Amino acid sequence: MKIFVNLARIIVGVLFIFSGFVKMVDPLGFSYKLEEYLGPAVFDIEFLAPHSLILAVVLVIFELLLGVMLLLGYAINFTRWALLLMIVFFTFLTFYSAYFNKVTDCGCFGDAIPLNPWQSFIKDVILLLLIVFIFKHYQHLKSIFKVNTNKWIVFVTFIGCLSITYQVLTHLPIIDFRAYKVGNNIIEKRQAQGNEIPAIQDFYVFDRNEEIADEILQEEKLLMIVSYNLDLSEASGWKKIKEITEKAEKNGFKVIGITSSGDKTIAKKLEEINIEFPFYAMDETASKTIIRANPGFVTLENGIVTQKAHWRDAEKLKFD
Repeated sequence: MKIFVNLARIIVGVLFIFSGFVKMVDPLGFSYKLEEYLGPAVFDIEFLAPHSLILAVVLVIFELLLGVMLLLGYAINFTRWALLLMIVFFTFLTFYSAYFNKVTDCGCFGDAIPLNPWQSFIKDVILLLLIVFIFKHYQHLKSIFKVNTNKWIVFVTFIGCLSITYQVLTHLPIIDFRAYKVGNNIIEKRQAQGNEIPAIQDFYVFDRNEEIADEILQEEKLLMIVSYNLDLSEASGWKKIKEITEKAEKNGFKVIGITSSGDKTIAKKLEEINIEFPFYAMDETASKTIIRANPGFVTLENGIVTQKAHWRDAEKLKFD
């Protein structure tokens, strides 16, 4: 029995740490997923939607810490109850999502391992069974280190989580699991490989009512300034635009803006920044997927993503 309990402990602990980490390196992505769940299409508790980022950060750090605490055997009574309550909640969530077909990807493992709703539910059922087993036989779980040592490990892990979260929120994800990561060819990713579904299905760019994505992707040198919503964009990010666009254009780059905002909002923003370049329309979710910044910078060369930068790191872009 002791062997089986500790085997379950390792499996659950490692999965919770992995699941927390892959979401923690991209908390904005997880917050967008939470917005879906909180929106009218699912649970319709929109008053929580503005706080989705805070909720996302708290959940992923807590998830990772629970995995660490389980492996350490620290505060086991609290840990087993927290694990049980969390997995019961998420099992209900994934079942609801799968049964009513509400959310196509639960975001359980971020963009690292996309799971459809039923796969997510099955994964949570397995975890639920393992956690119930641990919960009932927790007396076989022994602490690996002394109490004070465990406290310090948990504390250092918590500080590390906060540091990583701050870094990725003020810059870009440390690890980019999305199909738009640097080095990927968007043209190829939009095409199905054999019977597979294309990795990129949402790259559509509109000039009024004309779809021009293919034309955009043929540009030899292209700088895209992506802002999924101009009204929600960070004012400080636009202060660097003129310098960046002038530098890009001098080196042969075509500069365009990408947004889901309307014409009036675009005109207002161009007047504010006192510079003129064409803005094209794209779905908000697609814009958020391309880059986790508002605004953010992406350079393409014949459809290949060559650089991505948060507005705070705009000066690091190279155009030679």
